[in-house]
Amino acid sequence: MDLSDLNTAEMQKFYSEEQQRAMVNEMVAKLTSECWDKCITGTPGNKFSSSESNCLSNCAHRYLEMSMLIMKRFQSMQ
Repeated sequence: MDLSDLNTAEMQKFYSEEQQRAMVNEMVAKLTSECWDKCITGTPGNKFSSSESNCLSNCAHRYLEMSMLIMKRFQSMQ
């Protein structure tokens, strides 16, 4: 894509979409790091144990719920 051919509105849309992608990538990286550190206590094998799998699932779910709650709170403040 040649960015010089985009008008201002298209450029703003492109920039906004890239910012959103970056935020999602950052959120996934944080979620992965936090949940891994919390749930994987030993050296992982070929598969996660059932307790590790449940922990990872619950951790990710709570992390996403909290992120959504925080985003809604900031949106309501604006």
